[in-house]
Amino acid sequence: MVAAALLMRGAGARASLRRAQFTSPIFKMSSQSAQRGFSSYLVTPKELKEALDRNSPTKISTAPRTVAVCASWFLPNDGRNGLETFRKKRIPHARFFDLDKVIDKHSPYPHMLPTAQTFAKAMGGLGIRRDDTVVVYDSAELGIFSAPRVGWTLKAFGHDQVHVLNNFKLWVEEGYPTESGEFWDVDTCAYPIPEFKADKVADFEEVKELVKDYNKEGAEGVQILDARSYGRWLGKDPEPRPGLSSGHMPGSISVPVSDLLDPEKKTILPGDQLRKIFENKGIDPNRPVISSCGTGVTAAVIDAALNEAGYGQEGGRRLYDGSWTEWAQRVQPSDGLIIKEE
Repeated sequence: MVAAALLMRGAGARASLRRAQFTSPIFKMSSQSAQRGFSSYLVTPKELKEALDRNSPTKISTAPRTVAVCASWFLPNDGRNGLETFRKKRIPHARFFDLDKVIDKHSPYPHMLPTAQTFAKAMGGLGIRRDDTVVVYDSAELGIFSAPRVGWTLKAFGHDQVHVLNNFKLWVEEGYPTESGEFWDVDTCAYPIPEFKADKVADFEEVKELVKDYNKEGAEGVQILDARSYGRWLGKDPEPRPGLSSGHMPGSISVPVSDLLDPEKKTILPGDQLRKIFENKGIDPNRPVISSCGTGVTAAVIDAALNEAGYGQEGGRRLYDGSWTEWAQRVQPSDGLIIKEE
């Protein structure tokens, strides 16, 4: 579900893009430098600016770099557009990932993960090398929303040197540099086809079996955390996609993204505050978690918040890629697997 869009001009840029369309042996990335230059998954504007300043000033350098990547995306009923937001204001020399473009185009559901080949082509098209450290950020308007999805996707394809800026809103307010207008051309590169980490994803059939076993004796006890708004979880507010029923899976826990963010700064809250939120919602750090949302985008905010809080083990967290959009279209009314509160 990562999508890469380059605003490139001219035949030279198109030729560069063609050079990125390559095949290579399956490559499994090392995580030895996963935390290069940063102390945690979430980074501050100051930390990112210092890292960008350490990049080599010459384009011919092959040294690993820090690359800022804009992942702005809005709900389909919002009216705003991520690419337009990127053009309006961005971190200098940032790249743009379009979450609606590089996806599994054979799936009827939005934002499903692409193939490893498609992912590699997108990364190469953005000029991101396998040893670069990527810092993903959201729009200043939303603060934190879709960037964690892109960060999670990079991890799912073995690019462990990835972080999320917390956040671009603060970057702008604290006076760090921005640019606007059409995007500059980048030198594409050959990005090796990665090994996909299937253990980070839960699919429909597995989630359905877990939900059907909810409250049964001997059930595994996987916790399903839902990032949609509380009204949508209750079934009282409509989904942003016409014709899709709202409601929730039996046994799921409502964890709206807004609960995890500072109401003013729109940053992910500090770890101690997040731990209290998870505890108050009855989430057990010793039990595995599957995060869900509308289409698998904001579910990754829950994953990032759990990581920031040190709540449970990363190996015990997965994301339901199809999320509610797939669930509400595939379960049958007779199944009793969509709950609406009266």
